[in-house]
Formats: sequence, structure tokens, C-alpha cells
Amino acid sequence: MPQTPLHAEHARLGASFTDFGGWEMPVRYTSDLAEHQAVREQAGLFDISHMAEIFVSGSDAASFLDYALVIKSSAIAVGKAKYALICNEDGGIIDDLIVYRLANNQFLVIANAGNRHAVVAALKERAALKNFNGVEDKSDDFALLAVQGPKATELLQKLVDIDLAPLPYYSIATGSIDGVPGYLCRTGYTGEDGFEVLVPSTSAVQIFNALLNTGITACGLAARDTLRLEAGMPLYGHELNLDVNPFEAGLGRVVKLDREEDFVGKSALTALSTKVQEKVLVGLIGDGKRAARAEYKIYLGETEIGEITSGALSPTLGYPVAMGYVSKTNSELGAEVSVDIRGTRLPMTVVKLPFYKRK
Repeated sequence: MPQTPLHAEHARLGASFTDFGGWEMPVRYTSDLAEHQAVREQAGLFDISHMAEIFVSGSDAASFLDYALVIKSSAIAVGKAKYALICNEDGGIIDDLIVYRLANNQFLVIANAGNRHAVVAALKERAALKNFNGVEDKSDDFALLAVQGPKATELLQKLVDIDLAPLPYYSIATGSIDGVPGYLCRTGYTGEDGFEVLVPSTSAVQIFNALLNTGITACGLAARDTLRLEAGMPLYGHELNLDVNPFEAGLGRVVKLDREEDFVGKSALTALSTKVQEKVLVGLIGDGKRAARAEYKIYLGETEIGEITSGALSPTLGYPVAMGYVSKTNSELGAEVSVDIRGTRLPMTVVKLPFYKRK
């Protein structure tokens, strides 16, 4: 399996590893609970260098992305970012992305690690149709580090040469991090404030250790998963896939159907937007300490109505939380259902996402 430039550092710190998106990644260093709490209460550091960095440049970059993605990328101001989806012609989700506008004619697209090649292939195929040659996969050139938590800005500020405080959520700026030029993105996947720091892969070890030396806690992907679940954030391969459309996933707001220009999947998505979805993504909470996990079946009485996509015992809230798809008729807030956990039915209640919001 491929490894990030920080693999040896993770091993030195005693990390346990797992296969994630085809990469060998640190799942934990000490305990899942301690690392989760570090992010909720102080600041945590995640190596997310497995993520894909795709640069889209040229005079037609904005109009090309308007065609390639479901959002209107040309409306993104320089220095700002938007959450986006790239869909196929049938409206299925190839990946969820973040699109940053670096300059009038340059964008940065961050894609999920496991979908890197699918996203690059889709973008280049669409670029060929538009005679656009400005798509460049630079994933191997960069390391990406996420600093998340209520003290993330304060601790990261010790290493950077620009004032981080004024940067709004979903923005990007250039600056020097411990003397290394890079990008500072005020985004994250934990429900907390923080930054994702993009630096050359050759400087990854230096920046990683400099961040740890400020007092930030190294965190693995297990904590990242429970953090994003509490924040109601979807994970590709769980809540999102090619068989799911944005309206089922509660992401209809991301799809900009009211624009004149065509984009890939527009016809199918327009038709889907007018239909009652057969299944929809919901949040579920339970009692006790037994968690509903992915692929566990959801029931109303003795009738199977859906399936869990992600679930855990919430470290912050102290009770089981889960996301899953259920039939539209059984998705009302407050609906009482049950989940089969190895032969035992756990009562759960449909609730509004997210489960957790920072103060």
C-alpha cells in the first residue's frame, strides 16, 4: 500500500496502522477516546496527505469547472472555497470535493484519496470535451495536515507569518509555516474550527514535528471518523457512492440547477430533484452503550426499511449515534425505529443532523 511522507514519523510515535482508501494510514497513537477529546477540547493534528490535490488553471478554468462540477465555481471569490460534488451523467456521486479559488484563473480541488484517479479521469475526460488542458494532478508533490480544535488557530499561529484570525471559514491564504511556503485552508472534517495546511511533501516531516512541538496532539483516523460522524459529515464509501444521488444524501442544496450553463449530470439531476426520493439519509440516536455499525439493518416493527452507513458510541455525547438510509416514508424526525445488532434490536430515534455543533 502507498504511504504518506510521514509514515516513519507515525511509526516512531507508536501509531497503529490501517488500510484507508488503499493507503496505510495511522488509525491511532494512544487511544481513540483521548485523541477525540483532544480535538474537542484543545487541538489535534491529522496527517491527511493521502488526499488528492488537483490544480485547474487557465483562462477557461472557471467556466470549465462550472461544466465539470455541480456548483458554480466561477462564483467563488479569490481566496474562498466551496463544498462541491462531481457527478456522473446519471446523477450518481463520483466524489465530494472542496474547491478553492487561488487566483482568477487558478483553482485547487481537494478530492478523497480513494477517488483520486476517478476524479482526475473524470476531469480530464470532461476537459477533452471542452478542449481545455489545464487539469494537473499534483497530489504526490504535497503533504496535507489538518490542525483541528478550539485551540487550533492559537497554536498554529505560533508557526505562521500571517494573521490567521481574520480568515473566515472556507477560505484559503498563502503564508509561511515554520519558514516553508504553503497554503492555509480554514476548513476541516471534525466539526471544530481549524486549518488544513498544504506544504511541499519534502517539508512534511519538518512541519509535522513543528506542529507537535506547539502542544498539538497527534491523532489517527479512528478519532477523525467519530469526530466527523458527530458533526454529521458524510464519508465517501459510506454515505456517498455512485448509487447515491445528492438529494437522497441531503446535499440537494449543493447542486446549482438554476444556472443557464449546462453541466455534467444536469438533466438527470433536474429530473431527480422533482421526484420523491425512495430513500433518504437520516441521523439516529440510541440509548445505552451498544453502537449500530455500518451495514446493520434498520427496521420499523418487523419490516426492514433501511441500513446503517456509519455508527459509533459518541465519545462527546455518551450515547450511540448513527447515519443511515431509510425509506422516505419512515424518515420523519422523532420516528422510532430499531437496528439489528447481532440479533438484538436496539431502539433508535430519527433526529436532525448534525449530532454535535461547536459553541
